[in-house]
Amino acid sequence: MAMASTLTVLPSSRSSSPAESQRSSFSSRQNLSVRLSRATAGGSSIQLINTRRQQQQRFLSPPDPANSDRSVTARFQLQAPLISPHDQWGNWTVLFATGAFGIWSEKNTNIGGALSGALVSTLIGLAASNLGVISSNAPAFSIVLEFLLPLAVPLLLYRADMRRVIKSTGALLLAFLLGSVATTVGTVVAYLLVPMQALGPDSWKIAAALMGRHIGGAVNYVAIADALGVSPSILAAGLAADNVICAVYFSTLFALASRVPAEAPISDTGIGNDVESDNGKKLPLVQTATALAVSLAICKSGYYLTKYFRIQGGILPAVTAIVVILATVFPKQFAYLAPSGEAMAMILMQVFFTVVGASGNIWSVINTAPSIFLFAFVQIAVHLAMILGLGKLLGFNLKLLLIASNANVGGPTTACGMATAKEWHSMIVPGILAGIFGIAIATFLGIGFGVAVLKAM
Repeated sequence: MAMASTLTVLPSSRSSSPAESQRSSFSSRQNLSVRLSRATAGGSSIQLINTRRQQQQRFLSPPDPANSDRSVTARFQLQAPLISPHDQWGNWTVLFATGAFGIWSEKNTNIGGALSGALVSTLIGLAASNLGVISSNAPAFSIVLEFLLPLAVPLLLYRADMRRVIKSTGALLLAFLLGSVATTVGTVVAYLLVPMQALGPDSWKIAAALMGRHIGGAVNYVAIADALGVSPSILAAGLAADNVICAVYFSTLFALASRVPAEAPISDTGIGNDVESDNGKKLPLVQTATALAVSLAICKSGYYLTKYFRIQGGILPAVTAIVVILATVFPKQFAYLAPSGEAMAMILMQVFFTVVGASGNIWSVINTAPSIFLFAFVQIAVHLAMILGLGKLLGFNLKLLLIASNANVGGPTTACGMATAKEWHSMIVPGILAGIFGIAIATFLGIGFGVAVLKAM
């Protein structure tokens, strides 16, 4: 059946007074209406009625007060990010470019080295979204949070052979556990002194996330925050505040370490040398592809288990448990995949930190960061005082306590870096293993302690 349509433009029958001719064309030109009516017999007609006034308008005449709010609304609607949230290529370019810059700045600039690549990427992402370069809720962000972040966790933990950790770390593992207890006590003391009331229901959640951060590392902070449902702005504020505290903390550790002499050079065939030699080579294609495929399979298994057993809090805890079990049962096979996995995980984590910043509101960060800053300061201060004080009473030497504390707060990378810089060769491999052990357990400790203790305080 043919569909007939007519378009009729009719002038308004309303007459205009001389006073009305003085009104601005900016508001009068919007006075259009469209009337849509269906014709009988399957036809359709569209009548476009233009009620624009007949008189000529003066260009500089004052706007109509009744319609001035409409023009203001239109101007705000025109404000949009430079890169549309639906521009997938543009958003992914920004995310990976910012992540790459964060890695580069940490390795090649003094400011980046002091702040860390993670914080550099977070701050650039925060500035980009709040200055209108990218959107704060692009669809690409949800892909990073739902898929790329869980993919990075197994890639980071391919060396998490718990048998080797317990066997190789010796006294350092005991000192590390002492530091974990010190972090837990510091969390309780800090939450009592600085309850972070400005954060509302996120206060105990961010406290639990920072507890996991100072037992394992940044990946635990992210996993706990994701499992407990911390808002993006609070997540970014906590990361920014904690990185500042950690910069001061590491400076303090190196000042204390200045009293401990370097060790005599020894040959070491542990994983510290393996990491350096493997990372210095071009990543093998088969090794890289296998590491990625295994990580995807682990994520699929974690997703299935959380759905089957109806486990709340996302798949990150389940993924962590699976990869630790597999790395312990098949240590050689997973150690072979570790260099490639860690390189890819570093890139994915930098992209994630960019998303953390881009999802945050800069005014929320400014308003909430001071309380988180004070909380983290008290938490770290209690941790350091306890591990040094009780460690000395228990007979641990200062070198062991400093590496254990570094592995707690910074993770395996910073512990290895400090041991290498101070030429404490016997501490390199144990420091890495202790840090990996912290990453393996911190997510579960943070979530459990947060729900059972902090939420009730």
